[in-house]
Amino acid sequence: MSCSCFGASIVKRSSRPPVDIDGHPLDNIKHFSYSVIKVATDDFHSSNKIGRGGFGTVYKGTLKDGKRVAVKPLSAGSKQGVREFLTEINTIANVKHPNLVQLIGCCAQGPNRILVYDYLENNSLDNALLGRKNTNIKLDWGKRSAICMGTARGLAFLHEELEPHIVHRDIKASNILLDEDFNPKIGDFGLAKLFPDNITHISTRIAGTTGYLAPEYAFGGQLTMKADVYSFGVLILEIVSGRSSSKENLGGTQKFLLEWAWQLHEEGRLLELVDPELGEFPEEEVIRYMKVAFLCTQAAASRRPLMSQVVDMLSRKIRLNEKHLTAPGFFQGSGNLSEEPSSSKKSSVESTGFQISYASDTNTQVNNNNSEVPEV
Repeated sequence: MSCSCFGASIVKRSSRPPVDIDGHPLDNIKHFSYSVIKVATDDFHSSNKIGRGGFGTVYKGTLKDGKRVAVKPLSAGSKQGVREFLTEINTIANVKHPNLVQLIGCCAQGPNRILVYDYLENNSLDNALLGRKNTNIKLDWGKRSAICMGTARGLAFLHEELEPHIVHRDIKASNILLDEDFNPKIGDFGLAKLFPDNITHISTRIAGTTGYLAPEYAFGGQLTMKADVYSFGVLILEIVSGRSSSKENLGGTQKFLLEWAWQLHEEGRLLELVDPELGEFPEEEVIRYMKVAFLCTQAAASRRPLMSQVVDMLSRKIRLNEKHLTAPGFFQGSGNLSEEPSSSKKSSVESTGFQISYASDTNTQVNNNNSEVPEV
């Protein structure tokens, strides 16, 4: 993708607002100068680091009016960074929902590519739940169930209400941010794909995080909304268990979270998965959430529910039909990434660990066949 829209004309005339990937002015978001961003973040001081995305470090900043923001500069060393930067702006500039992180503005001055978001006081779900235990943060079942529900509603909005529909492609704990009341907001749209109504799947390069990747996407490059549904199912299990999906040897077995959870289910010991730090919890409801997770991670994408159906299942508006509950599809971690996928794209594992990507296709292929909608 050409990046000429952020080219020399902007460097020479920095007052000209940036444009999107189609060349249209981005008049609906605020444009910050690089100097303002530097002052807000104390020159990107290390003490202001609050996270790291797929394409750079995220910093906390304070604007002159006192408003706190999250600042996401594009990593200078990222070969795909400008593409993802343009995608993220173009994707979310007009997207507003209570469970999506709000983009405030951007900086596109000289070589700098920076996104500015609302600052969320409780950082990411990964930090609050899966990182070092923070004694100041206590996620009881009320908070955890609300995080599941809010995230599901945000995804249902992206998949089914927004036009064109959006597949996020990287749903994981570090991309679920929490505000001061622990309301979840989905962030980091740099890998998102747009889906017109008549398209059911896209054959594309693979990008995401091991442990959350749907098998058909990880090995075949077939991207549908059901890939996000799979990732969300894994996320539910992380929220219930307080354990990372990417760590092996859970429960004294050489298994990852989803596989171990299914083993416990088959043995009638599913409650053993629950985080010991959770305290008191409604057993029936927690078990229902975990069974919803299994429905979301079915091996066949067509057997997974839509996100609107997931919302209804979590809220008890529809009953679970356990006749449709079969073994989930397991993705066995980074060891399999060296295998060549069916589309003959070669794989590579980035040095950051579980982040993966396959060599990008020049053209994106689409399929217009009708997709199967499962019963639930």
